[in-house]
Amino acid sequence: MSKYPPFSRFETGAASARVREQLARLRHRMRNEAILDEATARLATRLNIRPGEAAAQLARMAQHSGLDLIEVAKGIERPQEEETLALAVPASVRGMLEAVHASALYLTPIKDSLGRVVDFRILAANRHAMTVPGRAAGELAGRRLMAATPGVASCGLLDDYIAVYETGESVLREPLEYVEVVDFLLWPATLSVRASRVNDGLLVSWRALDEEELLVSGWERAQRLAELGWGEWNLATERTLWTPQMYEMFGRDRTDGPMSLEELPGAVVPEDLPVIEDMMHCLLEFREAVETGFRIQHRHGVRHLSVYGEPILDADGLPVKVRCLAQDVTKNRRKERALAVAHEQAHWQRQRAEEEHRVTVQLQNTIMPIRRGRIHLPRLTIGVRYLPGEELARLGGDWFKARLLPDGRVLLAIGDAMGHGLTAASIMLQMRSGLGGLAYTGADAGRLTTWLNDLIVHSTEGVTVTGTAIIGHFDPDARTYAWTNAGHPPPVLIRNDHAALVQGAAGTMLGAFDATEYGLTTTRLKPGDVLLLYTDGIVERREQDLETGLEALVQAAHCCAGEDPEEIIGCLLKRLGGENAEDDICLIAAKVL
Repeated sequence: MSKYPPFSRFETGAASARVREQLARLRHRMRNEAILDEATARLATRLNIRPGEAAAQLARMAQHSGLDLIEVAKGIERPQEEETLALAVPASVRGMLEAVHASALYLTPIKDSLGRVVDFRILAANRHAMTVPGRAAGELAGRRLMAATPGVASCGLLDDYIAVYETGESVLREPLEYVEVVDFLLWPATLSVRASRVNDGLLVSWRALDEEELLVSGWERAQRLAELGWGEWNLATERTLWTPQMYEMFGRDRTDGPMSLEELPGAVVPEDLPVIEDMMHCLLEFREAVETGFRIQHRHGVRHLSVYGEPILDADGLPVKVRCLAQDVTKNRRKERALAVAHEQAHWQRQRAEEEHRVTVQLQNTIMPIRRGRIHLPRLTIGVRYLPGEELARLGGDWFKARLLPDGRVLLAIGDAMGHGLTAASIMLQMRSGLGGLAYTGADAGRLTTWLNDLIVHSTEGVTVTGTAIIGHFDPDARTYAWTNAGHPPPVLIRNDHAALVQGAAGTMLGAFDATEYGLTTTRLKPGDVLLLYTDGIVERREQDLETGLEALVQAAHCCAGEDPEEIIGCLLKRLGGENAEDDICLIAAKVL
């Protein structure tokens, strides 16, 4: 008899009722989102502006009227349908569309009075074209894209299409959880979407993923989330099949192909070789399935694997294949060990962490009392944001400096002391306060950086401390930024809604070498330009190289171009997931007036 009493009808009914209530609340929120999304698309179409601007306009309308935002959104009527004239479609475009065996459109840009692309006109559609709610090709040609498919705005596809048109770089989004909105109702679908620039327009194609593709995509995602890998060894043909996660699990390059069974013992730590031998004996001699665990020597250290293997037998009972399901349980093993150590040292660790955190936070609050907001300086409006990392122990050495100097120039600098916790905060204090004092000498940025390097090298005898920084002066009269780079990621310049990295003379990290000279780079700026300075927390992610992070930042800056520096920073953090970053993030957006 079970020690747990069975659920009564009342308990079961109450649980079902709570689930129904949760689903009802969720569906209500989904409907509200549909109302806002379609109202935003309607307003953007009517005013010929971008969706982000339409959303801001909608919020202002609600604020001024005193009504709820949803009620205001419900009152936004569908724009009057434009007369869809028969558009002249080049034969080459028709031929190109018909060659695509999926829904396809050819789009031409619609621009506002400032020359910005705000929407697209559907010049032509192929015979396969069918929107998620079921609109066919005959209902699409000649219409504005947001009027025909409002979901492109809320799903971010319109931003992607604008970026493809302006940069010429194609985009593939697969799988894309697309949600169409028609008459304030949601039409969700999982799509594969491609967009490429062709002449002065865009070729866009999409198709809904079928059940098999959805299952494969879900299985691949499950493998990544659970760190599962699967392999099959054909003993007769010596052919081996591995899923991508197996390569990652064993630290093997895909170009080298899967590992044979004979090679497997070479990857195992010597102490676990008897486990491998016993596993092979069970699979090949006893012809039995086996569940075991062993450690392998990975390029990033020792990994713990939990393995389930089974032999595939022929009609005579001989093993012809071996299949294996493996899971990387290294994190679990590390957690178990860390938990054991934590139990032994809990009281001491807690006291030390609390004291260090208190001192670190106090230092940070003293050094950088401004964590966000605007700073107004001659011909500059500066938005700043400092976000500490999620983990308290990782509070670190990110800092910035924006100050008017007696000679009329503006000191604009950002830096990152290596490390985390009290040590990094102490180095940050030394860098920031040292620069603040040296800046009043009137020297150029190259000389200031050299002096700051000397200060760090000679004030920490016997201990090597390092940091990175960009240090520069903005000249309000000439509108130039004369700067030097000490091992820091380069600035990003947003000009005319286009973002790009600003390359300059590269220098070594602060504190790394004695008697180091730094070159000076002068960047000419124009009214309306926005200069972004940032620390590496916004571009560095696990399992992602720095170049990929920089490309993502430039793409996000391109999509976040706007008038207000604070809004630009907020948009960047949202697109790049900065609010949940593991490391500290410091951002400066300086708009030239």
